[in-house]
Amino acid sequence: MICVKNISKEYNGKKVLDDVSVNIQKGKITSFIGPNGAGKSTAFGIMSRLIKRDSGEVYIEGKEISQWDKNELSKKIAILKQSNNINIRLTIKELVSFGRFPYSQGKLTDEDKKYIDEALEYMMLTEIKDKYLDEISGGQRQRAYIAMVIAQSTEYIFLDEPLNNLDMNNSVKMMKMLRKLCDDLNKTIILVMHDINFTSCYSDYIIAIKNGKVEIQGNVDEVINEKSLSQIYDMEFDIVDIKNNKIAVYY
Repeated sequence: MICVKNISKEYNGKKVLDDVSVNIQKGKITSFIGPNGAGKSTAFGIMSRLIKRDSGEVYIEGKEISQWDKNELSKKIAILKQSNNINIRLTIKELVSFGRFPYSQGKLTDEDKKYIDEALEYMMLTEIKDKYLDEISGGQRQRAYIAMVIAQSTEYIFLDEPLNNLDMNNSVKMMKMLRKLCDDLNKTIILVMHDINFTSCYSDYIIAIKNGKVEIQGNVDEVINEKSLSQIYDMEFDIVDIKNNKIAVYY
C-alpha cells in the first residue's frame, strides 16, 4: 500500500496542494481526476518522488519514501510522465530495455532479455520491435513506453495522462491493457486522468482533487454521479448506465 499523509506544496507563494491524505490500494487501478490546475500531477509527482513536498509524508510498504534507496525504489515503482523526450534515436526494443536498468545497470542478462521479450509480447509489439520510434504511430509509441514500464517489473506503476495524444481506438486498447495488467499480473496502477468515462469504466477507486484539496474519493458509484461530478467540475452532468458502466453526459 501507498499511504499519503498531509502533503502540501507551494509554487511562488501559491498553495498547489493543501494537506492531502490518500491511501492507494494494492492490486487496484486508482485514478486521480479534477479540473486543470487542481494539483493532480503535483500529487502524482510527490507520490513518485519526482517532486519535493513542502510538508507531509509518503509511505510505500510502510517505509517513508525519502528513506528508499534510489535503485531499490526503481524496483518498486515505475513512472511514466505525460511528456517523454528522448533525444537519441532508438528502436522499440532498445527503449523497452531501459526498463531493466535498475537490475542490469546497462549489462543485460538472459533474465533481463526474458522480461523485455515478455513486455514486447504483452503490448503486441514483437513484430515491430526493431522499428525506430520515429517510424511508428503515436499509439504504437505510447505502447512502447508502457512496455518499458512493464519490463521494469515493479509492483506499482504511475502513469500521468496515459491516453495523451491517442485516438479513441488506441485509448480503448490502452485502458484494456492497463486493466489486464492489474487483473492478470496484480499490478497496482496509479493514473492521472482527464477523460471521465474512461475513468469510470476502468478504475477501481477514484480520487478527485480540486483547488489543491481532496474534494471526493471513493469507488465508481461514489464519485461518478451527478452530485459529485457537478461539485468537482462546477457544471451539470447526466449519468447514463450502459452495460453496467456509468457514462457521464456533459455536452
